[in-house]
This record gives sequence, structure tokens and C-alpha cells, in this order.
Amino acid sequence: MIKYVAAYLGAGLTFAAIDFVWLTTMTNRLYKPVIGPIMADKPDMKAAVAFYLISIAGTVFLAIAPALKEGNWTRAAINGAVLGFVAYATYDLTNQATLAVWQTKLTIIDLIWGTTLTMLSATGGYFAARWAEGRFG
Repeated sequence: MIKYVAAYLGAGLTFAAIDFVWLTTMTNRLYKPVIGPIMADKPDMKAAVAFYLISIAGTVFLAIAPALKEGNWTRAAINGAVLGFVAYATYDLTNQATLAVWQTKLTIIDLIWGTTLTMLSATGGYFAARWAEGRFG
């Protein structure tokens, strides 16, 4: 059980740290020029936290746990990339289909970002779980 807690924490910290850097550097450069008129002045932090908690749980269940069973960190990376691509495609392509201001450029960049971010967080969670296994049995 401890390895799954470590996987969750490792993936969550990795995701949050990398996403924080992305959002603080890219919001004004990428998102506001395209969707600024429909963006909230301040993010709804309850919704943001709920997304993080759900997304990381999905990453542990769908990417990290199978990789731990297989004993292969690249399985975590691949499964994480696939999960990130599917999750971000759902968001980006729905927005592109329904929002007049959404641009294909934003879809492509955000898909690459979500794929990479989830791949890295799954890999971080995998190594955190392996560390906890070695340390705590």
C-alpha cells in the first residue's frame, strides 16, 4: 500500500511542479492571446484541485500500477503519455469543436504539453513508488 501512496505523492508533486512552471510562463504568452476574453480573472481553485486529485489518481491506476506490476519504468512513461494524450485531447478537441475563439495551434501545443506532463508525472510516481518499496518494504 505504501508504494501506491508514494506513487500518488510522487506523481502529484511532479505534475504540480512542472505544471506550475508551464502555467506561470505560458498563460500570458499562449492562452490569454487566444482565449483571454473567456478566461476567468482568477482560476477556480476548488475545480483545479479536484482536477489534480482525479488526474493523479487516474495516472496511478492506469499508468503507474501496471508499470509497477511489470517492473518497468518505461511502461509508466508510455502509459502516462497515452493517458495524457487522451485526457488533453478530450479537453482540447471539445473546446475546438465548441468555442469560436479556440485555435488549432492551441490544440496542438496543449496536446503535446498534456502528453509530456502526464508522461513525466507517471515516471516520477513510478520512481517514488520504487523508492518507497526499497525503503519501507
